[in-house]
Order: sequence, then C-alpha cells, then structure tokens
Amino acid sequence: MEKIKRILDGMMSTMNSVKPPRMTALRELREAENGSPLSILIGTILSARTRDESTASVVKILFSKYKTASSLAGAKLSDVEKIIKRTGFYHVKAKRIIEVASIINSKYSDKVPKTMEELLSLPGVGRKTANCVLVYAFDEPAIPVDTHVHRISNRLGLVQTKIPEETEIELMKKIPKKYWIRINDTFVMYGQNICKPISPMCSVCQIKKECNYYKTTN
Repeated sequence: MEKIKRILDGMMSTMNSVKPPRMTALRELREAENGSPLSILIGTILSARTRDESTASVVKILFSKYKTASSLAGAKLSDVEKIIKRTGFYHVKAKRIIEVASIINSKYSDKVPKTMEELLSLPGVGRKTANCVLVYAFDEPAIPVDTHVHRISNRLGLVQTKIPEETEIELMKKIPKKYWIRINDTFVMYGQNICKPISPMCSVCQIKKECNYYKTTN
C-alpha cells in the first residue's frame, strides 16, 4: 500500500473512531443543493481568517439572495457587508467578492473560469483559492495548501518547508496525482479535529508511526 494512502485512510479511521468530523466548509458548499463553482470561489475568499461553520452558513445566505455572478455584481456594498459581517474583515471582503463577481459576469459570461491561469487573474485570488476551486468545483486534481495541510505535511515528514507555497510544490512532486483531490479535505478535517496546532491528540492517532513530530516529541 502506498504511504499516502495509508496516511489518508489512517486519518479517516482515527477521526471516525473518536468522533465523525463535520464536513469542511468547502465540502459542505459542494454538497449543498445550490453548490456551484461561484459559491465555492466566493466561499474560499470569505473563509480567510474565519471559522468553517461561519463560512458555510454565510455563503448559503448570500447565495439565497444573489444566485448568479451578475446579481452579486450588481449588489449594494452595504447589503453584502451585512450578510458577510461575521466572517470578519467584511468591508474588504465585500468589495472583493463584488469585484470578482463583476469580472466573472463581464469577462466570462457568468461562468467561473476553469484554469489556474484564469483564476489567478481574478483580484485577491492566490494559489490556495484557485486550487480550492479546481478541486471542489471542478474535480480537477490540485493540492490546496492552507495552514492545516502545511503543518501536518511537515509534522509527518512528507515535506520540510517554510511556507505553504513550497509545501504545494513538494507535495505535487511526491504524491501520486490520483490522491491530490483527497489531500485538502482530509488534512483540514484532521488538523481541525486531531492534529491541532497546540496539543495534538497523538494518543489516538493511528498514523503516529509515520509521523516525525511524534517520534521527536515522545
């Protein structure tokens, strides 16, 4: 069995044995009845520096009122700010998502673009956000690296990197493409529930034999 498959399966087994984890915000948006590439893109932008549960519920409210890029592009800034307020930094985020919606409406005929290059051309969209859209909206193999993916990849010894951008590059080199889509969702849930930044739950972890962090701290 490939090492990465052992790790992914071990993470899921650990979480289910402790307490079945709630879906990540992006997985929840993908599974929602109104889940769409636009809602996933906007949800990823809104998720910066906020909790998953806030993101998912706010996006649902936002898209119950603004169902398309054109309608969001024409929204009043103050109305959007009220809806997204609890995601934090709502003044900046409201301006950003209206701007992004306007470009998608005018340049891409209301359709979220499907390539990394086009996604990165949108204001405020970096590699992590673009990769999230590729994975969660279009089922395209990519590895979105957030703080959880970065931390756990280094703890396990899969990489030895300083920043998420380096982690993405190294993981793409080392992990077979068939596993890329699973990485973000599984690692994020594991980081939120088991392998936390402070006091990780090593005692219940079923992959600790694979983990450099555990070997050096126990």
